[in-house]
Amino acid sequence: MTELQDRFERSRQRHTIRRGLSPVAPSNDYNSCTDSLSIRSWDWAIHNPNRTGTNTGTMSQHSAAVALVNRLKYKHLALLVALDDTRNLHQAAEAVNVAQPSASRMLGDIEEAFGFLLFERNARGMTPTPLGVVTLAYARRALAELTRFAEDLDVKRRGGHGQLTVGAIMGAAPDLLAMSVAALKTESPLLNVRILGETSDQVVQLLHRREIDLALGRLTSPLQHNDFSFEPLARETLLLVVRAVHPLARRTRITLGELVAWPWVAQPVTSPARVLFEEELARAGLATPVNLTECASIFATLQLLENYDAVAMLPESVVRDHVRGGLLVALPLEIGKSLAGFGILTRKEEPLAEPALRFIELLRGFSRNLARDATADAPGALNTPATVN
Repeated sequence: MTELQDRFERSRQRHTIRRGLSPVAPSNDYNSCTDSLSIRSWDWAIHNPNRTGTNTGTMSQHSAAVALVNRLKYKHLALLVALDDTRNLHQAAEAVNVAQPSASRMLGDIEEAFGFLLFERNARGMTPTPLGVVTLAYARRALAELTRFAEDLDVKRRGGHGQLTVGAIMGAAPDLLAMSVAALKTESPLLNVRILGETSDQVVQLLHRREIDLALGRLTSPLQHNDFSFEPLARETLLLVVRAVHPLARRTRITLGELVAWPWVAQPVTSPARVLFEEELARAGLATPVNLTECASIFATLQLLENYDAVAMLPESVVRDHVRGGLLVALPLEIGKSLAGFGILTRKEEPLAEPALRFIELLRGFSRNLARDATADAPGALNTPATVN
């Protein structure tokens, strides 16, 4: 017996004893013959991992699957997600509105159903085991799917046309996203549209967790193409901007070395734009600015820029009106051309509902229109941009 199997057996027996049952008769803990048979088969598979055969292995796998279906509830999945978020049983119990002893028993039931420990208990809290990490990812996806289904059903019950949830990077919001959503809502006024996210790493995570139907963004790691389909739509033009009263606002020439001495507001290190910024610093032999505020919110970034002498690198589409209105000034420095274009991200091998398909059609159409107008709308009028081609 491996150490994990031994620890699980001791945990199962303690849990069974707490409930006043015999530790050698796990079948007494269930109400149906099917559950009892399933758990006995699951226990056999755990304690005899090297005894395999075609028929026995198939039956054991089937029994294990039946056991999980019969025993797991969405409340269990909610507890697992809460534990993953808090890593504390008391806080997780509060999050799912149960008493801590009940949460402890629920976790014991869940681990017994799976046949392995999901969390390592230690003095500093609870840490997911390797198999626990896989299970928690599924729990998040399943809960997100149920939530979206319930919301969509509620909208339709009230006479609406369903729901569309989109993740989008901030660079796509002022032009492509806004135009497409406006057109879609004109066609389907009763369609409930939700927009989430601000950076590519955020929207990819939302897509992975099934909290959104599709995303406007870019892949953030080399292996994500295995999970998501990507259709390129446009490229972003980035500008280095400061407030109008910044000491650098009237400069006609400036170097990156001069800028790093000033305060910066930058996206989180996991975002593609921040990666681009750090690569440019590395090529110039410069260190990351010491006085730096990380901010994923476009609204908060703009407010910070308008209230003190900081520098930020933002999409031209986001700051266009602020620059034209004289609130911000674009600095005359090109910072890089290697940021990949953004586009439509969807989960592979998964059909989309009609609202999502129509939204994609609109995105493609407006993307073509914007590309045709690119020359007339070039950001040269906003000083010299940090062009990304």
